[in-house]
Amino acid sequence: MKTLFKSFLLFLFLTGTVQASSVMVSTDWLQKNINNKNIVLVDMSTDETQYQRFHLPGAIYISYGYLVEKRKKDKVSFRVSDKRFYKVLGYFGIKRDDHVVIYDDMGGLNAGRLFWQLQQIGHEKISVVNGGLVKWILEGRKVENKPNERASVVYTPSGGKKLDNEIDLDQIKSVSKSAKATLLDVRTKEEYIGHPKYKRSGHIPGAKLWSWDDSLDYQKGFTLKSEKELEASLKKVGVTDKAAPIVVYCRSGHRASQSYLTLKHLGFKNVRLYDGSMSEYSKDKSAPVKQGMAP
Repeated sequence: MKTLFKSFLLFLFLTGTVQASSVMVSTDWLQKNINNKNIVLVDMSTDETQYQRFHLPGAIYISYGYLVEKRKKDKVSFRVSDKRFYKVLGYFGIKRDDHVVIYDDMGGLNAGRLFWQLQQIGHEKISVVNGGLVKWILEGRKVENKPNERASVVYTPSGGKKLDNEIDLDQIKSVSKSAKATLLDVRTKEEYIGHPKYKRSGHIPGAKLWSWDDSLDYQKGFTLKSEKELEASLKKVGVTDKAAPIVVYCRSGHRASQSYLTLKHLGFKNVRLYDGSMSEYSKDKSAPVKQGMAP
């Protein structure tokens, strides 16, 4: 009887019927679950032509452009409103109870954005494929070029389960002054330092440099580095407490969403993203900017 019960549990695990969604899933896991009807596989490759050439079996394509829109006042891109986001999800046939599994071809750069926004609205089952399309191809797994579409639905919000994972301009200025949270600038070293010719270049005072792409192991198919390596790199910038508040930002909130994903994968509980990032912050003359390598 025990043997039969264990076999039944294993079957449920492999088919995904009883599968708590992990932040990151492997290509092996996806191969075993790719025909699971409870999963919506989303391709967020850099552009649609890549999807047209080849993509993972059964995947639908959602462009990064569906997730952002420019604010007319200052021409800075921000996430779409919740109302608009619900419409996007419904248009692509995604329901609240679906397990959304996302991949891209840039180490989670686009997938992280969708992950962040889904968490924000309280969608419970979300995972990102570690290594995405790159790792899948390097492993010689099956692809297809036939486009996939799902019938449109009405996405019903979860109601009261939204996650406070965003911070705005006024809040970021307050955090910078009070050091109530650790600020992580995930851009390049050059962007962080700034250029003497441009007074509004540099970083938010108090922010520590933790470049998003340093989290990737390019030799292993654009997968994230091991948890041990990632935690060691965070320790170098003084980040060890997984319950302490952290704010990530970049230039437009794009790269920061990948860092948000990475931190959530590592188990950090209180992570927020500054969506406007330096594109908005640098336009505010009252917001201090610092140049050089010192936080």
